[in-house]
Amino acid sequence: MNSPYVWNRFSLSLSLLGVLILFASGCATTTKETKTASVSSQDVTDAAIERYIRAHPEVIEQSLQGLLAKRDAELRDHQKTALVTKQQELVRDPASPVSGNPKGEITLVEFYDYRCGFCKKAASAVTELQKVDPRVRVVYKDLPILGEPSELAAKAALASQAQGKHQAFHEMLLASHADMTKESILKIAVKVGLDAKRLEADMANPKWQTVINKNRALARDLGISGTPGFIVGNELVPGWLDLNGLKELIARAGQGR
Repeated sequence: MNSPYVWNRFSLSLSLLGVLILFASGCATTTKETKTASVSSQDVTDAAIERYIRAHPEVIEQSLQGLLAKRDAELRDHQKTALVTKQQELVRDPASPVSGNPKGEITLVEFYDYRCGFCKKAASAVTELQKVDPRVRVVYKDLPILGEPSELAAKAALASQAQGKHQAFHEMLLASHADMTKESILKIAVKVGLDAKRLEADMANPKWQTVINKNRALARDLGISGTPGFIVGNELVPGWLDLNGLKELIARAGQGR
C-alpha cells in the first residue's frame, strides 16, 4: 500500500468519524454538555488514531522517511548555496595556512582535528597529493571538535606560521599518537625545528581563538559536523578519503573548469 493512499484513507476515516461524533452530540447543547462532548470526542478520536496506527504501523515509518528525505534535500540546497557564497572565506582567508602550490589552479580545502583518527588516516594522502599534482593548492581549516587538547594543538599549529614551519609541524602533529598536552605539542615542535619558547608565547595570542571560532561558524554554515571534510569548488565530501579518492575529487573539479 503506497503512502498517499494510506494517508488519504486515514484522513478520510478521521473526517467521517468527526462528522459522526458531531451528529451524535446534537446541535443544541448546554455549555457543560458541550465540554463533556468535546472531551468524549477527543477520547474517541485518540482511540481511533491509536487503533489505526496499530493496524498500519507502516505509516509512521513512511512519515519519518518522508521527513528525513525533505530535511536531507533542504541541507543539500543549503550546502550548495553556502559553497557559492562562502568561496572567498574558504579559499582566500589569510589566517588559514596554505601548502602545495600557492598559485595552484585547483584549491583543496580540508577541515580537520589533530586528534581525529580519520584525519590522521587521510594525512599521508593529502601530503602525497601535493607531490604528485602541481596544480593543487591546499587550504587548512582547523576545526577542533574533540575537546581542549585539540584546540590547544590547533592554536599551536596556527601560531607556527610565524616561524615558517607550519607544514612540517602540521604533518608531525597528525602523525603523532601522543596526548595533545602542551608538553607533548612543544616536544613535537622542537623536533621540526621550531623555537618552543617563542611558539608557546605565540600560541597564547587570542587571535587564534578568533580564527577557530570563525572556522566553526563556517563549518556550521556548510553543514559540516565532523572531521575530516574536503571541499573542492562547489563539492563537499564529508569523511576520510584516500589518495585515489582525493585524485577523483580533483579530477571532477578539473573537468568543471
